[in-house]
Amino acid sequence: MPTIQVMANEFARRLRRNQTKAERMLWQALRGKQLGGYRFRRQHPMGPYVADFICLERKLIVELDGDQHAFDATRDKKRDDWLQSRGYFVLRFWNNEVYDNLPGVLEKLLEHLQIPQASPPP
Repeated sequence: MPTIQVMANEFARRLRRNQTKAERMLWQALRGKQLGGYRFRRQHPMGPYVADFICLERKLIVELDGDQHAFDATRDKKRDDWLQSRGYFVLRFWNNEVYDNLPGVLEKLLEHLQIPQASPPP
């Protein structure tokens, strides 16, 4: 029987092959360190979840939400709480924000990426 991680990896592969229009638009702007020199991954498995986009260096997860998320905020909160408990910051955008204001979404992401992080104790 496959483990949760194996199942998450396979699910992530399927999501990469079947991106939404909003995911394709944002990925074109993030890939290849185009945003401030930060490296993003797409559809990255995180325990039982798959993050839409992640910058591991800055522990930032970007989630794009379509209409289905308007009806299931409890599930999104549980997921965000799990990711945050592991030290990640989650930013969520509606798909229409990407369609209508991609520069504004990228500006908000870059602002967050440039916030100084606390250094770990020696």
